[in-house]
Amino acid sequence: MSHDHVSNTARIWKVFGILSLVTIVEVILGILKPDSLFMNNVLGMNLLNWIFYALTIFKAYYIVWAFMHIEGETSWLRNSVVYPVVFLVIYLLFILLTEGDYIYEIFKNSTIKWNF
Repeated sequence: MSHDHVSNTARIWKVFGILSLVTIVEVILGILKPDSLFMNNVLGMNLLNWIFYALTIFKAYYIVWAFMHIEGETSWLRNSVVYPVVFLVIYLLFILLTEGDYIYEIFKNSTIKWNF
């Protein structure tokens, strides 16, 4: 039995390119802050932040997909890894946005002053 060595150089460069491209898009959007994205609110937060969240989740999923070799696993194992994480991230975003908005409204509309 002989085992052939398979070179993953092309795959590594592809992963590097995709992750670099997404990071470059994030940096450019962060520097430019286009008013069309920054001034539009969707579900209580500006559209630019939603784009950052989506790109960050994409990068995290792609890192797990590529470097933890999830793409080679069965679909039920992939789903058992990905679905709980997606649910927890969405739940965390919901809690943070809800509580942050509540605290902002308390400080904005009350006699309590911003002292920090």
